[in-house]
Amino acid sequence: MYKLLRSILFKIDAEKVHYMVMKRLKLAYSIGFIRAIIKSLFVYKDPSLERTLWGIRFPNPVGLAAGFDKDAKYTDELACLGFGFVEIGTVTPRPQPGNPKPRLFRLPADKALINRMGFNNDGAAEAANRLRKRKERLIIGGNIGKNKDTANELATEDYEKGFRELYDVVDYFVVNVSSPNTPGLRALQDKEPLTQLLNRLQTINRQLGNKPILLKIAPDLTDDQLNDIIALVGDTKIAGIVATNTTISRDGLCSPSGDVTNIGAGGLSGLPLRKRATEVISYIHTHSKGSIPIIASGGIFTAADAKEKLDAGASLIQVYTGFIYEGPGIASRICKGLKS
Repeated sequence: MYKLLRSILFKIDAEKVHYMVMKRLKLAYSIGFIRAIIKSLFVYKDPSLERTLWGIRFPNPVGLAAGFDKDAKYTDELACLGFGFVEIGTVTPRPQPGNPKPRLFRLPADKALINRMGFNNDGAAEAANRLRKRKERLIIGGNIGKNKDTANELATEDYEKGFRELYDVVDYFVVNVSSPNTPGLRALQDKEPLTQLLNRLQTINRQLGNKPILLKIAPDLTDDQLNDIIALVGDTKIAGIVATNTTISRDGLCSPSGDVTNIGAGGLSGLPLRKRATEVISYIHTHSKGSIPIIASGGIFTAADAKEKLDAGASLIQVYTGFIYEGPGIASRICKGLKS
């Protein structure tokens, strides 16, 4: 059924159809008996799926990655689709429009997306206000970044502002320095600036109450860079890693090269990222001797994909592109598959 609907939706601009579908889901949620039907169809509960990490009880290990609900507009509706947690953002201190449209593209032959959204969002204060008004109980992660016009030398101030603004309304934080769509952002992954940034956030964190802080990393890092990340996690005592963000690589795609070239710059997500994301997870897990909790993201479409990431060393998994291609039942299908 969803494949038929997807064939229709895929004829519409990817960003436009996102908001069109989510507005209709929001309307459906507002009607009590329809909300109950949606929950009955998509929420799958079983005690064996529960995970406790950083003192937080996750009802299941399947989350929705940052980028889908940037502004915390749809957390109640997404809770009805069976996700164990939802990561909002990336949120910046000040509102910003992001990059020019079109900026989100599908590669159906590869079950992939290319995006160059550019941290388009309404700002941290607006996201916090929406989260204060939510109705459903759902674990929320806050993915934070810097504004495009903030120089890297001042980036720590942006991350601090977002951190403080969201502190009371999220359960954990993710520091995003790995998006390829904000100029210069990935330079913050270098050891010295990243250590300074994370140490500053940890200082504030201890003052406010000590919530988990994770670092989201790119799949394009070398082994030496991953070794630096592992050492940095130990030095700064952050809670873990999200692996991985989108890739700038275009290797091995089935889509016509001309189509890919015409799309241009942006981060690639989806099935082509599955193998590399698993390799990064396995490397970190092995070389840290299992001491670093990992949230896996990248190429997860099925329960088998999720199990691959968990077996590689992840504690939780996140979907995004898989959600677009597999539909609203993806969380419940993965949960059922993991249980069996």
